[in-house]
Amino acid sequence: MRKAVADLRRRIPGGGKLIVTDGPGYRVQVTDEQLDLLEFNGHIQQVRRAVAVGQSQEAADQLRAALALWRGPVMSGAGGSVVEAAGAVLEERRLGAAEQLFELRLSLGETGELIGDLRTLIAQHPLRESLRGHLILALYRSGRQAEALAEYAKVRELLVEELGIDPSAQLTKLYEDILRASPELAGPAARPVSVAAPAAPQSPEAAAPDARRSEPPGLGSSRFPTLASLHGAPCTLPPGIPDFTGRERELAEVLDACRQDAGEGPRVVAIDGMGGCGKTSLAVRTAYQLAEEYPDGQLYADLRGFTPGEKPQRAAATLSGLLRTLGVAADSIPDDEAGLIGLWRATLTGRRLLLLFDNALDAGQVLPLLPSATECLVLVTSRARLLDLDGADWISLGVMEPQESRAMLADILGDDRVAREPEAAAELAELCGHLPLALRLAVARLRNRPRWTVRYLVERLEDETRRLDELSAGERSVAATLSLSYKALEPELQAAFCLLGLHPGAEVDVYSAAALLETGVRDAEDMLEDLLDMHLLVQNDPGRYAFHDLVRTYALSLGEGRSGREAREADGRLLGYYTAATEAACTLLFPSRRSLQVDAPATAYALPPMRREDRTLEWFDRESAGVQTLLARGGHEDSPQLVFALARNASFHLNLRGRFAEFEAVCRAGLIATRSIGDPLLICQTLNNLGVACWKLGRLNEAVEAAEEALDWARKAGGPDDETVALGLLGIAHYALGNLARSYDYTTQAVGELKGGVRTKLPQQQAEDLNNVGTVCLALGQYEQAVDAARQAIDLCRAFRFPEQEALAWTTLALAYCGNGAFEEAESSLSRALNTGSACPDEVLVLICAVSSDLCDRRGDSQRSQKQEATALQLLNSTISPQRRSRVDNVLALKHNRNGRYEEALRLHERAFTCAEGMGYRVEMAHALDGMAVAAGHLGLPDAAGYRERADVLFDAMGVPPEGRRTL
Repeated sequence: MRKAVADLRRRIPGGGKLIVTDGPGYRVQVTDEQLDLLEFNGHIQQVRRAVAVGQSQEAADQLRAALALWRGPVMSGAGGSVVEAAGAVLEERRLGAAEQLFELRLSLGETGELIGDLRTLIAQHPLRESLRGHLILALYRSGRQAEALAEYAKVRELLVEELGIDPSAQLTKLYEDILRASPELAGPAARPVSVAAPAAPQSPEAAAPDARRSEPPGLGSSRFPTLASLHGAPCTLPPGIPDFTGRERELAEVLDACRQDAGEGPRVVAIDGMGGCGKTSLAVRTAYQLAEEYPDGQLYADLRGFTPGEKPQRAAATLSGLLRTLGVAADSIPDDEAGLIGLWRATLTGRRLLLLFDNALDAGQVLPLLPSATECLVLVTSRARLLDLDGADWISLGVMEPQESRAMLADILGDDRVAREPEAAAELAELCGHLPLALRLAVARLRNRPRWTVRYLVERLEDETRRLDELSAGERSVAATLSLSYKALEPELQAAFCLLGLHPGAEVDVYSAAALLETGVRDAEDMLEDLLDMHLLVQNDPGRYAFHDLVRTYALSLGEGRSGREAREADGRLLGYYTAATEAACTLLFPSRRSLQVDAPATAYALPPMRREDRTLEWFDRESAGVQTLLARGGHEDSPQLVFALARNASFHLNLRGRFAEFEAVCRAGLIATRSIGDPLLICQTLNNLGVACWKLGRLNEAVEAAEEALDWARKAGGPDDETVALGLLGIAHYALGNLARSYDYTTQAVGELKGGVRTKLPQQQAEDLNNVGTVCLALGQYEQAVDAARQAIDLCRAFRFPEQEALAWTTLALAYCGNGAFEEAESSLSRALNTGSACPDEVLVLICAVSSDLCDRRGDSQRSQKQEATALQLLNSTISPQRRSRVDNVLALKHNRNGRYEEALRLHERAFTCAEGMGYRVEMAHALDGMAVAAGHLGLPDAAGYRERADVLFDAMGVPPEGRRTL
């Protein structure tokens, strides 16, 4: 029982104060503010008061707050029949509150924004007729009469099949009222005001057209006006998409731009974006929203700039058609373009028209069509940004947001089908790149093949080589849409587009593009900007360009027709560029690393400026994934020197960032290259790097194997520096494995005799090895020798300015003083460690803070101890190596055992043991078991004896004396 209560206290925020000991048992102390059920009831009481005095908005707000407390089914299915019955009562109260909220929101004039929430709740409670009624009314008031009727038919069929009954009288009356277009169904904004009574004052939002509305005002009309006319004026707009979904932000932006003051000429608003992103749908949607503001007509013209099998429409042909639509007699229309433009502008003088010019190729198509009348609005869509349209407001349309993609899938495919496979639906949207055209084509595939699941289509789309083939339906396809944009490019840009598809990174900068395209940086930037203008590339940050996933797939499909030699040469140029660029970055970021003479081809690539460490590190962070992809895809057998050099450079960065799995992967790529070169010292160095990566991943035996082979190569080739590195790595790996005697031999060999200076050319490695000697001596209880090694390391680090190793050496010195009971000297050493390590990586700082917390506690400074512990726990993230995590948890647990907080000590020691056991880190396993035995013994747990026995077995096997078993 004590263990269970302790676990509850840990899991519940503030559990120590919430669950208190009361005599022989425990009591929970809860205030009214701590129970969400009581808070829910309070909100419901406020709702009743607000409704009673007619404050509908206040009532709705209170209901929202009440429902926000719900996080899922009550008790999540736990407990027996009594709990289930109580849960059912509470769930009924939640549903009642939800229904009341929807009713209030409808009464407040909300319509379309309710539909998604209602569909979600109905999917969970399909037989709830009141919810169905709210949905039907919301659909009707949104101008979606057909869908409202279909929803009634759906619920009627369900009730008959499931219960054998007809819909309720209320639902049936709602259906009949819709058929009669009863005025009683009108929302508050649309209901006519009685002449007998004065109208209530309208808010500014109600009086002015709402640019944020996604539905046209008016209840009795259909969702879109007919093509006949509005107010007798011509309307040639194409029908809108009935299931238009999302784009609320973009629609509001376009509407706002359209309603700005035009100034001297007509108002021109242009929408640009890649093929298939829904430019035309958004423009048509906008035109219908604004139709009543342009009573003299709404005209549409397809300029066919990107239409399969057709040439772009000439301005003369477009103007002739528009003039005829406006009633100009055919024999009055001139043949020459200049005459047509003059007549067109004269005809529009004094008229207020909305003109939608769709699918423009360039500004030359649009300029002759612009009216001179300031009263007119011109909407233009194009795949390219037509910069020659002076004074135009440009709005770029990207892909949809993930939530919009899901809403589109639900609207077109059906809520039920998406709800059955929510994860697959999200993956489908991702594979379609959230591109509206791709989503519609994917849904068309599913609807044409009713036996296909969403998951099955996702699995088909995961094959990138056939993805574009899958995203097609009839004459429409993503590939055909992209092909039109590609064919509009100049030959030089077409070649650049295909080559850029080979770039390994998620983003391309101008320097890597210049290397890939074999051109100067400025020329590369011009080509990237041209492709950006055509929306074949996107730009998230200045100077960095990226492909939409489907566009990259299309670019790669075009490249399949190119020779393999061209692709290899392009990859070779990137390999040369990244080797030169990462070499420059490492020279700045890691000045103390050894310089190697690698027989590699000379490179003369333009490199990004690398003068500041912070910006150079940011560059390395951005390019790291591309570098790894380039190394992983191989095909560089002719340039093993470059592969080795690039892998080595990448390993320095990945080690710094704590990305150890990626560190190991690039080391293995480098090892393949060095074995093909046959240079024993390069092989040795790569094996040493691989051993470090395996060590930091906790794969200790693999680290030993790599270091042993590296040592063999170093001794054969006569490389003392590489031999030192291998010996140091073997020392620390055997220490972790509990082979303390062998560890001591290796580390002392690595250190050698320090007489008047450094034995090797690697002072930083020497400092690391001295720290390792100190660590091994601490485990063996040889505190004086640990002090000596730590002081030598400190002197070396000060001479060569190695702050990280110096901070660790001060920490080792503090631990050695603790072992001797010299706590004042330990505190002084740890203060130096904190000052030196304040700017060091988390891997170093987290250990210093943990040891400081333990020492402050020993010295009676509990407040500072708690602060240092909180900092250490905050630093324990995924970039910290597993060795360090287990060590820190063990250190922090010491003081909790010392102060009688045995439950917390046991938790930390258990966590340390689990981490250490997973990699065979026997030293920390032993210390964890030792601490667990102490904590479990005081808690009266039967496991205490077992923990003690296992700890003693490990300590005895490692040769750790009793004095070395109580310190870390």
